[in-house]
Amino acid sequence: MSFHDDLLAATARERAALIATPLIQAALAGRIERSDYLAFLTQAYHHVRHTVPLLMACGARLPARLEWLREAIAEYIQEETGHQEWVLDDIAAAGGDRAVAAHSAPSVATELMVAYAYDTIARGNPVGFFGMVLVLEGTSVALATRAAQSIEQALQLPRNAFSYLLSHGDLDVEHTGFFEGLMNRLDDPSDRAAVVHAARRFYHLYGEIFRTLRDAPEWAEAA
Repeated sequence: MSFHDDLLAATARERAALIATPLIQAALAGRIERSDYLAFLTQAYHHVRHTVPLLMACGARLPARLEWLREAIAEYIQEETGHQEWVLDDIAAAGGDRAVAAHSAPSVATELMVAYAYDTIARGNPVGFFGMVLVLEGTSVALATRAAQSIEQALQLPRNAFSYLLSHGDLDVEHTGFFEGLMNRLDDPSDRAAVVHAARRFYHLYGEIFRTLRDAPEWAEAA
């Protein structure tokens, strides 16, 4: 098998545990409240706004032997720039307060996931950051479009309240093929091990965001 196939097989249990999270299953079935969706978007904003800085940090830390991967990161940066604004637009369209969300504090789970991403790059093997890419993009492809359609129907929200979910469901299908090609070019065992290890951790950390979403402090909705 290719390394990408190995990676998917090695993280199958963690991926299944994430998808089985009760709030994700409720979203897919259209059984969530508007407050749940707004809380999800708020936490999404708090990690999405770090995507470009994390990509930049990862690219800066890669060794010369991975120059081809640094070039790929430059493409990712172009694609991901400004996506946090999409999330804020969705919050406003769903009846939330854009400014309050932007100035709120992340939940403990979100803060820890972002911190682990920076730590992986700074203290470990920076290639491990692609474990986070697998988790976030893979989850988007598997769930985002289905969840958006179910939530839209259940909550009767306008279509422009789902730009983040719908765009990522479609956009990440393209990214997945790009990601697969990059992973299959990794030939160093330590790089491969770093991606597998980080992916397992990020599946757990991302799942914690959903498992604790209703515990996060509430923030004001628009009047």
